[in-house]
Amino acid sequence: MNLSGKTAIITGASSGIGEATAKKLAADGAYVVLAARRTERLEELKSDIEKAGGKALVVETDVTDRDAVKNLVKQAKSNFGPVDILVNNAGLMPLSYMKNLHVDEWMTMVDVNLKGVLLCLAEVLPDMTERKSGHIINISSVAGREVMAGSAVYSATKFAVRALSDGLRQELAPKHNIRVTCIEPGAVETELTETITDKELMEDLKGFFDNIEMLDSEDIANAIHYTITQPDGVHINELQVRPTTQG
Repeated sequence: MNLSGKTAIITGASSGIGEATAKKLAADGAYVVLAARRTERLEELKSDIEKAGGKALVVETDVTDRDAVKNLVKQAKSNFGPVDILVNNAGLMPLSYMKNLHVDEWMTMVDVNLKGVLLCLAEVLPDMTERKSGHIINISSVAGREVMAGSAVYSATKFAVRALSDGLRQELAPKHNIRVTCIEPGAVETELTETITDKELMEDLKGFFDNIEMLDSEDIANAIHYTITQPDGVHINELQVRPTTQG
């Protein structure tokens, strides 16, 4: 099954997994709606996609802003038609030790990593359930299964995304023919670590990745593409992807 003519919204599309996923889906014929706050990067991505023969739309979006998310889905529908695929990828990972009280960062992670997912779901589900068609991809993490010192809040948000995904699957797949897949990446070479401000934790993390050959964003994009191109009767619920060298 290819994605010709399918409309796909990808949040957090300005870099990393979101950017790679947009390119991968567009190359297979999907109309991709690029959502993020950094519009300059989105415009560059749109240009790259169109040069390669694909179709893309840029919509500046803060996933924590309900009106912005409403506008995102409205623009997607008016330009490309009903949303067939939602890739809930926007996320932050400012890891920190709880004792260091990075409270604002905790709240921001909850807002983006969890509330942002919920707001996007709220806007696409009415059409998907009415049409009895659609595929939701939620990006969790290996950290949504395995907690380490410094990842408590981040892991909590990703555990929540896993729980949400499983609940959605049970509600939506049997009655409404909507597939839900939770993708759980391991160590990936992205910008996520650049949001860490806890100096003590950063010092302790030195050398953590030295023995890991990290995944590329394209590896996760390939996993996403695999799940959404399965035959209609095949529902991949969860897919964990980590480097071979990551324990």
